[in-house]
Amino acid sequence: MEIKVLGTGCPKCKALEKATKDVINEARLDASVSKVEDIVEIMQFGVMTTPALVINDKVVLSGRVPTIDELKKLLIN
Repeated sequence: MEIKVLGTGCPKCKALEKATKDVINEARLDASVSKVEDIVEIMQFGVMTTPALVINDKVVLSGRVPTIDELKKLLIN
């Protein structure tokens, strides 16, 4: 699984990145997480509000930090 956290470095973006890595480690998922801070690359995903979460090149969440339970559902299911 390839996961990207889109955001320019704001506190919410950092919170989403940390929470995502925590869930992956806790669930022992085979996934890589990268942080995309380049605004041009973020715009290529069609995202207008950050933070955003991309799983296998599909935007699954944008504009907010999900709860841990929401994040688990997105990543594990």
